[in-house]
Amino acid sequence: MSIATAALIAWGDNDPVLADHYQQLGTTAGAYDDWHEGQEPAGITTQDLELAARPDPVAGGRCLSNDLEVMTLEAQTIARACAKNHVLNLEPEDRCALTIEAVAMAGVPLAGADWIPGR
Repeated sequence: MSIATAALIAWGDNDPVLADHYQQLGTTAGAYDDWHEGQEPAGITTQDLELAARPDPVAGGRCLSNDLEVMTLEAQTIARACAKNHVLNLEPEDRCALTIEAVAMAGVPLAGADWIPGR
């Protein structure tokens, strides 16, 4: 879900330029997440022909490409932080969290420890 949401935002969903349209729906740009209703003002997730004509597919494709490139670079940075030379070399044992909250949510050990709450 987080990758799909990031892709929508990269393409222009929740764009502050459309703030008035989001307010008409009772929400704000940056907080809209009712894509299933088909009234998303940016026109990315709708079947409404008028709204669907709003997004520029070429510009959206460029933004999505940039988003995927950045996620790839972030994954490579994480691999290097785990002393791995490639993302494909990451092992299940490399998974860890940096905060107690993240440990509890993800069910992975705290960085530098083997401790997982409730286990």
